[in-house]
Amino acid sequence: MKSDINRSWRMTGFGLPRLELAEGRVPEPGPHELLVRIKAISLNYKDRMIVDGVLIPDLAFPFVPTSDAVGEVVAVGGGVSRFRTGQRVLGQVIADWPDGDAPPVLHQHTLGSSLPGTLSDYLLLHEDAAVLAPPSLNDAEASTLPIAALTAWFAMAEATRPVPGQTILIQGTGGVSLFALQFAHAFGLRAIVTSSSDGKLERAKTLGAWQVINYRAKPAW
Repeated sequence: MKSDINRSWRMTGFGLPRLELAEGRVPEPGPHELLVRIKAISLNYKDRMIVDGVLIPDLAFPFVPTSDAVGEVVAVGGGVSRFRTGQRVLGQVIADWPDGDAPPVLHQHTLGSSLPGTLSDYLLLHEDAAVLAPPSLNDAEASTLPIAALTAWFAMAEATRPVPGQTILIQGTGGVSLFALQFAHAFGLRAIVTSSSDGKLERAKTLGAWQVINYRAKPAW
């Protein structure tokens, strides 16, 4: 059941101590909007940079941060044709880039940057800024897809065309790198992964890395 209260974590300034819980009314969806009840959120390093004032130093307050989330559609506008209530959806971080070529100004409509973020009970999304969440993933898993997975996918499947047997170098073991490694394994590529942690490299092997390099132990790699 939908509550009339929408709780949000809002930045009133830079730094974690300036992140405060606030209450407001649940918004009503416009003609082409979805009202989504947030079920899980994932954090990216970008979010920390915004909270710390590094990425957008002229950010206007109050501001709701974070970009990646999965939720349930609880209401739709009268003109919505792509979704219905009850469906589980992800928000597209770049809200005006549903497919094809990138918009002329890439980050003009970006969740958690130029647009309010996802750290709320309820969120409005334009129907072109949402996609169905994969049924094979739970809420926490699905919430990690929009930034890290899509960045890796674009680099490996949109910007280029991988050929099975090719070698790919993946630097580090952050979110984008780990998704790239799993895509590389699925594409039949030979992935070389670098890290300063032997433990992380061992984990990379279980995810399909062909070779691993500890760049701290072998600085001349």
